[in-house]
Amino acid sequence: MQSYNLKTCDRGVASVTLNRPEQHNAFDDGMIAEMIELLGQLEQDDRVRVLVLRAAGKSFSAGADLNWMRRMADYDLARNTDDAMQLAELMRRLNCFPKPTIALVQGAAYGGGVGLIACCDIAIASKQALFCLSEVKLGLIPAVISPYVIEAIGARAARRFMLTAERFSAEQACRLGLVHQVVEAQELDTTLDSILEFLLAAGPAAQAAAKDLIRAVSNQPIDSDVIQNCAQRIAQIRATSEAREGLDAFLEKRKPNWPG
Repeated sequence: MQSYNLKTCDRGVASVTLNRPEQHNAFDDGMIAEMIELLGQLEQDDRVRVLVLRAAGKSFSAGADLNWMRRMADYDLARNTDDAMQLAELMRRLNCFPKPTIALVQGAAYGGGVGLIACCDIAIASKQALFCLSEVKLGLIPAVISPYVIEAIGARAARRFMLTAERFSAEQACRLGLVHQVVEAQELDTTLDSILEFLLAAGPAAQAAAKDLIRAVSNQPIDSDVIQNCAQRIAQIRATSEAREGLDAFLEKRKPNWPG
């Protein structure tokens, strides 16, 4: 059985559902390879405006499949490194996906599942969701996901939750910055729809440029290089057909007809 379900709709929303509910949507090497290929396809598909990542069953994702982890423990360092780099590629592709991404978290997210959420631009969680960076309980570390999780919650919070492997609630995840909004479980889809309305009203090229801008200036000193880089970016995008259409539509009090 395929480890995910893909659904697209007329509005250009690609909904990817993790689909290993009996394994709490834990991922193994096969699922990782499938997801990497899928993200590559969706990235190149001009019909896709937004990617929504969700999960089947009661859990969002239990992280790495422990049978897979145990199997890899018997291999040498070179093969373990190659295997880990596949997971790193999945996280990189999701984090750098050029279109807006939303994680819809209906249940528990452990280990690598937290990493998937941290890689998405926007995360909405139900009040029933639980989170845990559980690796040290197994004698492991959350190495591959650490850049994204630490960027989301900060080093100080990471020093607690990566060392204790304690569970924390959706409300606490929101306070830490891992998720943006916490709602009742039955309100997840209506909350998603309201966010999609904002995302689909914006210029797609501008959104991709904004994501690239955020990566370029985050944690950088505000020096002459950064200032010049930002000035060049706005100068370049002003001359695009999308920007001209957006400005004309605003001045003419109509909805923009985005190019492409």
